[in-house]
Amino acid sequence: MVTPEQSTIPARRVSALAGSCHPGPLVVVTALTAALAVTAGQEPGRCLLTTGAVLTGQLSIGWCNDAFDARRDLATGRRGKPVADGAIEAREVWTAAWAALALCVPLSFACGRAAGATHLTAVAAAWAYDLRLKATRWSWAPYAVSFAALPAFVTLGLPGRPWPAWWVLAAGALLGVGAHLGDVLPDIRGDLATGVRGWPQRLGPDRVRLLLPVPLVTASALLALGPAGPPGARQLAALAGAGLIAVAGTVLGRRRERAAFAAAVAVAVLDVALLLSGGGLGTGAS
Repeated sequence: MVTPEQSTIPARRVSALAGSCHPGPLVVVTALTAALAVTAGQEPGRCLLTTGAVLTGQLSIGWCNDAFDARRDLATGRRGKPVADGAIEAREVWTAAWAALALCVPLSFACGRAAGATHLTAVAAAWAYDLRLKATRWSWAPYAVSFAALPAFVTLGLPGRPWPAWWVLAAGALLGVGAHLGDVLPDIRGDLATGVRGWPQRLGPDRVRLLLPVPLVTASALLALGPAGPPGARQLAALAGAGLIAVAGTVLGRRRERAAFAAAVAVAVLDVALLLSGGGLGTGAS
């Protein structure tokens, strides 16, 4: 007979796995990609494939990150992570990461060979960050590659396999750099204590707070001013809003460093709105 305590074990493991996948970034990136797919004019079935590929890729990345960091988290007594809290074992998280990656490959190529190769390049860059580049001066590069690859993944899945406009790719890369700075900012001191010396850690928290608005607002400017013709009132309003949010995140980040990352996410949402109001991804799609 199964006792109530035994019956809750699978549920606890599922909950622990969900907590290990970095659910916040996963939901944001997947939702933004789905919005890009609709903006580009993908058909509903292709939108589902695109979103599914990104979802499984993000799951694999999040689980890889937590599984790889498990020893460091345990050694430093870091709380709030399921492995460090003893809710699940690292080997189980590794298994989930590889399973998600195995699903991501066919889903990506189902969107086309060029699209699949582009998306898997983004996933590979993120895994390289988790496994090695996070602790080097090149820690920004995987973020830039992955964020620039997402709009390309979407447009390459369209008939004719068009690339997005250059300003979309550049804006994506800049958003990735901004997301990296905002994500790492709250953990810089702890990272330095455990020997993680990526680009933001080398800069230090004060410099990162000052630098953070630069790539975010530059990305917004590219998206507002990049499309042909003069920018409209909505584009200019979104650009002004992005600037205010980015600066507010920098100021509030002095007391609550998570505010900087929240500002980066808010600017990314505004940038999707800029794409929607700007007529697609620069490929002629609407």
